[in-house]
This record gives sequence, C-alpha cells and structure tokens, in this order.
Amino acid sequence: MTNLAKNPSKLWLFLLFLVVSGFLIGDATADYSIGVNYGTLANDLPLPSQVAAFLKQSTTIDKVKIFDTNPDVLQAFANTGIAITVSVGNGDIPALSKLPAAQDWVATHISPFHPQTKINRIAVGNEIVATSDKNLIAHLLPAMRSLHAALVKAGIKDIQVSTPHSLGILSTSEPPSTGRFRRGYDRVIFAPMLQFHRETKSPFMINPYPYFGFSQKTLNYALFKPNPGIHDNFTGITYTNMFDAQMDAVYSAMKRLGYGDVDIVVAETGWPSLGDTNQPDVNLENAISYNGNLIKHVNTGKGTPLMPNRNFETYIFSLFNENLKPGSTAERNFGLFRPDLTPVYNVGIMRGQVSR
Repeated sequence: MTNLAKNPSKLWLFLLFLVVSGFLIGDATADYSIGVNYGTLANDLPLPSQVAAFLKQSTTIDKVKIFDTNPDVLQAFANTGIAITVSVGNGDIPALSKLPAAQDWVATHISPFHPQTKINRIAVGNEIVATSDKNLIAHLLPAMRSLHAALVKAGIKDIQVSTPHSLGILSTSEPPSTGRFRRGYDRVIFAPMLQFHRETKSPFMINPYPYFGFSQKTLNYALFKPNPGIHDNFTGITYTNMFDAQMDAVYSAMKRLGYGDVDIVVAETGWPSLGDTNQPDVNLENAISYNGNLIKHVNTGKGTPLMPNRNFETYIFSLFNENLKPGSTAERNFGLFRPDLTPVYNVGIMRGQVSR
C-alpha cells in the first residue's frame, strides 16, 4: 500500500491536485469556439493545401467558413478534422428553392467531398435581407428547406443549413433588451425561419461588427477596453462591450418571437489592422485589442448578460489580407495572416503562444 493510500487526507489533496491540473491542461487544449473566414479575393494567396496544413499544424483554429464551394479548398481540407462551412452564392438561391435543383447542388458540391472533408454547415447566401432584393428574400427560406431536404434524401444527417444576417435585420437594438426585427419581416420572414432552425437544430447566423457601429465616444466600448459602460434601464444591466450588446439585441428579437432557445453562431466579426488616412481608429493596436479580447471573451464560455453560460461558435473575418477586395484600404486588411502565412499580429491562436 502506498503512503498516499495510508493517509486519506494526503490522498484527497493529491486527487484534488489531479482534478485541478486536468482542468488546467484541458483548458489549454480546449475545443476552441474560434473559427475563421477564408476569403480568396487576392492574387497572392498560398495553395489551399498549404492553408489547410498550416491551420492544422500551427494554429488552434478548427473551423473555417468559405464563401463558395471551391473544390480545391474542400479537397485540401479532407481528413484534417477541420470543420468547413460552405456557402451558396446569392444568385443561386431562387433556383435552389426547388428540390430537384437542391438535390443536384448537393450531389455536385457536397457528396463528392463529405465525409472525408468535415463539411458541417451550408450558409445559404450572405446578408440576403440587407440586399432588399424581394426575389432573393422570398426564396431564401424555401431554398434552405430544399437544401435540408436534399441532404436528408442523400443520407447526410450531420450538415446544418443556415444563412448569415447583418445587424440591419433589427429595427431597434439599443438598449439590447428592446431588440426587435424589422417590422414586416419579423412575422413573415424571421418567425418561420427560426421555426426551421428549431426543427432542424441549426443555428441562427449573424454578422455583428462593432467596427461598423462605433463612434469616437464608444471606441473603447467597441474594443473591449475599460469604459464606463452603457446601461440598459429595462434590465438594470450595464454593458461593458458592444459585442455583448449586439448579441443580446439579436437574442431579444428572437425571444420576442418565442425563439430564444435557438442557437446563435457568429458568422463574421473582425477589425482591420490598416486603413486610410481618414480612418485613424483603423490600426494594428485596435485590431489586436478587438480580435484578441473577442477571442478571450468567447472562449471563457461566460456568454452574454442575457445569454449566460452560452458558447458561441465565432468566425473571425478574416484569415488573410485580400489585395483584390474593392473599397477602402481597410477592406483589404482584415486578415489575421499575410499571404506568406506570417501573422499580421498575435491574438493567441498560434500553437504554443498566448495573446499579447
């Protein structure tokens, strides 16, 4: 018999040490909630096979969202264990509202790669309601239903169907407890869509960007830096960061329709590291602050004030700086990495490193 077994108090302390140590080790190698958007609007990016190997070997990222169904990318991520969200082009939505077209789409873009490539979700279009295109909006949910039915008919049961939304879907968002969907869309579009999500156990996907919502007065609030906070008089909650406030506004809108139980996935969020001369708050320091603090915040599992202890799968925008993106300098500098796979800055996603 060992000395520990002879001494119950020492044995208890030793077991407690193992539990604590196991927790600490487990935390260091946790199943991270952080994924990344892998955009390809550039002419200098590495091959998809290099990207897949780099993410698996050198980073803690185990989830990737792409904006198409590029077969080279899907093949490159085969047998990596990295989960892939693929996307349907906006213009393809009307046709896919019919089941035969959806079945053809699944047969072409999903079945040849799955399950070797861990495709876990289909994003049907991107920010469709924000386009104000009545034809696309009218066909969005039918396309989601058809694709889900096509997956079932193909015997594929582990791929979810959803669609990402901008925060423009809300008519009210401040304070967060007053959040509601745009009038006219709430009961006609979002209630049946949320019912679909509940029935299929798929998430409501949103693109919260404090970057697009901050003013000079709320910069620290947007960046997770110390600030006085913003008080919600209806709940008595003082919010100390804009991300939580935006998330809770969406939750309030969902709950108002009776769907507060549906999961939320953050399909895009981020902060660029370089901007034009008229964008003084678009810089490396602020990108580090937003993305670094966001990653820490999401990975605590604490959730938000109205959604405590909920874990939000979150996709940073974006993996690379993309030199062919139109618009301002900032649009081409959202990347966590340069095309040569060196980090633009460190936010704690490289293996063996911690964030600044």
